[in-house]
Amino acid sequence: MFCAVTLRTAALSKSFRSAFLAQSTTAHIRSCSARVPRRTRALERTCAMSTGRRVCKVPKGTRDFLPEQMAIRQRVFALVTSVFERHGAVTIETPVFELKETLLGQYGEESKLIYDIADQGGELLSLRYDLTVPFARFLATHGIVSLKRYQLGRVYRRDQPAIARGRFREFYQCDFDIAGQHPPMVPDAEVLRVLIEVLDEFAALSPYHRQRLGSYQVKLSHRGLLDAILQLCGVPKELLRPICSSIDKLDKEPWDVVRKEMIDVKGLTAPCADRIGQFVTRAGKPRELLRELQADHSLCCGKFGAEEALADLERLFSYLEAMGNVLERCTLNLALARGLDYYTGLIFEAVLTDGSTPLGSIGAGGRYDRLVEDFAGKPVPCVGTSIGIERIFSLMEEAERELAQATGRVIRASKTQVLVVGIGKVDLVQRLKLCDELWRAHLAAECLYAERPKMARQLQYALERGIPVLAILGEDELAAGVVGLKRLSTQEQIQMQRGPPLVQAIRDWLASESNQEAGQESVDRDGNCRPEPVASVRDPTATTPGAN
Repeated sequence: MFCAVTLRTAALSKSFRSAFLAQSTTAHIRSCSARVPRRTRALERTCAMSTGRRVCKVPKGTRDFLPEQMAIRQRVFALVTSVFERHGAVTIETPVFELKETLLGQYGEESKLIYDIADQGGELLSLRYDLTVPFARFLATHGIVSLKRYQLGRVYRRDQPAIARGRFREFYQCDFDIAGQHPPMVPDAEVLRVLIEVLDEFAALSPYHRQRLGSYQVKLSHRGLLDAILQLCGVPKELLRPICSSIDKLDKEPWDVVRKEMIDVKGLTAPCADRIGQFVTRAGKPRELLRELQADHSLCCGKFGAEEALADLERLFSYLEAMGNVLERCTLNLALARGLDYYTGLIFEAVLTDGSTPLGSIGAGGRYDRLVEDFAGKPVPCVGTSIGIERIFSLMEEAERELAQATGRVIRASKTQVLVVGIGKVDLVQRLKLCDELWRAHLAAECLYAERPKMARQLQYALERGIPVLAILGEDELAAGVVGLKRLSTQEQIQMQRGPPLVQAIRDWLASESNQEAGQESVDRDGNCRPEPVASVRDPTATTPGAN
């Protein structure tokens, strides 16, 4: 019976794979949706309301994730988590909403983007805007004064969505923070190292991931240095934070537009704005620009605190050079302001620099030494980074799709390792018994629920989901107490006794599959992936299959 189960596998496999790789991606789904005119979709919603049907759509600025997308997201989260844990961080969780007073006054002009929610108990609540302020509240609540933590969680902003740029109203942040008293700038350097390490890990997954992510740059500055520059330029104390918010727009707007806002909206004088422009338009290699600023006697005159900020940056640069010389990935950029009010020292932002994908910032952070003091009454110095995982995810999704097409694999949403297949009169009960044996051995197995499904349907199911091994039961196999195993990647077929021999054979094949996938891609001179040839070991007794 088993010998007849070559079942046109090669031909079916080729046709199924090409069909699924061409059509089962999320990009195909999006393109189909895009071809539906907006007016048509609006008419459909109106008709649904008139007929009493519910409107099936997600709220503006949110989205559903298909199984294939979730598989990629889980891989992304696992990679980020592995880097965080490599640096000794532990994870925590905080509520998705906080007391409104916890969040008020911490975000400057961004406070208008906070979602307020109603509560029957009378408390005024808001959805969390980020993970940083809740972390500070967490430290104060539990009296913790030293912690290296990471957190992955959803945050909410009442922003204008821009799907193409990865801007949503509900999205994940991945944060890494170090709290506590430590030698100056050592935690800051490690936080920057973590951010760069995460981005490099994504790029190293494959040439497709490297191409999609492209080159990036980490912009550095110091809030104390920016404050000193603004004081030198004559900015009144009450305008320091509003002017910082204007400067923070220089990554999106030219200086002339920002200057006009400072004068017409913020009330700054034109000469003062022009003096600011002489500083904030400067950027360059960290060591070189640092020396220029240290030589500026009008800035380093002992009046504005610039000397302390520049000393911080000099220490930071030394530590970054010691940590694999990641300083080479950085620039010192005086236009970087980070509009959030809670920053007190180092500030930084990672941006893509190849210009192919206008996603804006893909990671940012800084030092916030006084935020915990707002809740606990005593300071706990903190520094951290937040990685824009949603923006990175959109790049990784495209890279995974291209990689799957190049290697002939599907994007696996299921982790099933074995599909239990029945032939002839083998019924569902017999297949479930074999599934139970495999489950007890901690193997991921499943079978179709139909009583006697056709072989072509079972094979199609395995190919759609990328299941690597078929465990085949026919009447002859049941009588002999054996199971036929088929490895779809090589078409290899064997028979094994049920029990430990069967389990070990499956595990050996799965280990071989993992090694094969890890080394399946080779890179040509142009940096393109091509699949390695895979040798096939076929059953020498196999005959021309018959239809089933």
